[in-house]
Amino acid sequence: MDFIELLKKRRSHYLLSEDVVVSEEVLCESLRQLLLYLPSAYNSQSTRLVLLLGDAHKRLWNAVCDKIAMLVTPEAFAKSRAKIERCFASGLGTVLFFEDEAVVDGLRREYPLYADSFDIYSEHTSAMHQIAVWLLLVENGYGASLQHYDALLKNDINKMFGLPATWRLIGQMPFGKALDVPGEKSVVSLDERFRVVR
Repeated sequence: MDFIELLKKRRSHYLLSEDVVVSEEVLCESLRQLLLYLPSAYNSQSTRLVLLLGDAHKRLWNAVCDKIAMLVTPEAFAKSRAKIERCFASGLGTVLFFEDEAVVDGLRREYPLYADSFDIYSEHTSAMHQIAVWLLLVENGYGASLQHYDALLKNDINKMFGLPATWRLIGQMPFGKALDVPGEKSVVSLDERFRVVR
């Protein structure tokens, strides 16, 4: 698919089903290849991806619901739970994005002149992986959205899935067969966003 057309198709989908569009093997191999070839700051390769399917996917969104239930009123929780079940848990899976703090700390020690910048560089690296995974999912026929429940999950997620303590959760991308059609995307004028300087 043409890259610009792929970007146009990349939208946030909030109604997902667990219908399989491509095999688990194809999806896993595509994600592995993506990790091999995407750039990273200082070639740090600090991004870690975890693909949650089946029960693991459901456990994630149940854990989010449990955390929200402790923080909001029962009325607010009912709305949050309905959204999570309809928009995220209903999908086929979730891709978790992590940055390995051990790698980032190593860069700080190796390049002390830039030590204060490596948190930013790590976020840049993660962002490249997020858009690439999203486009990969779109190319394979899935809808997705990018969620940020990391503040709720940060103390539990690594233990929940047996992950190294140095992996810092950045975001969650639930995906599945899209059941919705997003509305027209509003855009800021390109005259305000793009310039050519000679």
